[in-house]
Amino acid sequence: MAMNLGPTLGTQDDDEVIGTINTTPLVDVMLVLLIIFLITIPVVTTSIKVDLPKEQNVVREAKPETVVISVNRAGQIYLYDTPMQSNQDLQTRLQKFAAMKPQPDVQIRGDAQSAFESVGRVMYAVQRAGITQVGFITDPAP
Repeated sequence: MAMNLGPTLGTQDDDEVIGTINTTPLVDVMLVLLIIFLITIPVVTTSIKVDLPKEQNVVREAKPETVVISVNRAGQIYLYDTPMQSNQDLQTRLQKFAAMKPQPDVQIRGDAQSAFESVGRVMYAVQRAGITQVGFITDPAP
């Protein structure tokens, strides 16, 4: 059994050619590729199959029977152009529309700077009145 302890004193083997391949850069590249694949594969694959709706930017025309409720920046509520004194007043007026057959659509126009609470109160009044068709009117994004 022989053992190589390196060059011995008196021998000059410093110019010897190394016949092995340096695999350190190859391992580094492979680890980077492995990390990239591990990060990107969960993004590409999803576990739940869902048919997503197709978006259409269709301009909806307001029908004469459409009920328009507006909320300005200060939180004041308007039914068409008539200011409402309270949420109860709005709800009683909306119950008349809810009794119609077929029910008219309700469109809520909320100011972008208004508090969400004001629009939430309108939504609550519409729900309490029993109206099922509710939509929000927005400006198209630039």
